[in-house]
Amino acid sequence: MAEYLITFNDEWVPEQTEDGLGEKATAARSVIQEMADAGVFLFSNGGIDASTAICSVGAKDGEPVFTDGPYAETKEHLGGFCVVEVPDDETARYWAGRLAVVLDWPQEIHRFPHRYVDLNPSER
Repeated sequence: MAEYLITFNDEWVPEQTEDGLGEKATAARSVIQEMADAGVFLFSNGGIDASTAICSVGAKDGEPVFTDGPYAETKEHLGGFCVVEVPDDETARYWAGRLAVVLDWPQEIHRFPHRYVDLNPSER
């Protein structure tokens, strides 16, 4: 089984009304429940935008440097994501397609190149 990130960029989401976003959220939760029922859902978050950024961090002389900005341009912000564990690319495409249809905006799929390793399984 491989892990895949299904994501959308905030730039890809057209203007939405509050009611419209509520309807999209309900539809997306329905697909995510189907993922959970199928045993492929790992985690997700759809409430990400420029307002959720708390700082930027870079490095200088081997030390982290935290600043209140500059942030990436708004169009570059992640809008939301879902991580699934499925047997192949085709299955990842199926779930991303389901989300694209109910949300009516594009999704992007990334295959994680290496399996996540839980370094502290006893803490879960």
